[in-house]
Amino acid sequence: MPTRTARTAWNGGLNDGSGQVELSSSKIGTYDVSFPKRAAEEANGSTSPEELLAAAHSACYAMQFSAILGEAGGTIEALDVKADVTLGPDPQGGFKLTGIALTVVGEVSGIDEATFLKAADDAKATCPVSKALTGVDITLNATLEQ
Repeated sequence: MPTRTARTAWNGGLNDGSGQVELSSSKIGTYDVSFPKRAAEEANGSTSPEELLAAAHSACYAMQFSAILGEAGGTIEALDVKADVTLGPDPQGGFKLTGIALTVVGEVSGIDEATFLKAADDAKATCPVSKALTGVDITLNATLEQ
């Protein structure tokens, strides 16, 4: 299996510095990062580790969920997966990820709601990004639309 690479070039201190994250493997973009924008409610044109994790988690979960649904006999018309990654204070100092909320709405035929919900939970447990983030509370809200 391949290795994927991203690179960050950073200048300055935590509060007065900034950087650029380059998606090196895909070469699809370079994005600004800064701690003040990371900690603010509005990103104002900058990304953050949490947003990048949310992108990775939503994509990984969608792939894993589609595989499990297919194995269960479902025909996937569409999956809309959102991951909300929250940064908060760590009681031991600094910051930590305080939670990830996965929300998925699926249009899937050939299975019932119970099968859909079980597949959703199984995907949450077996998605490689979920496995990597076992130290973070991950919640799931799954809805089947037919």
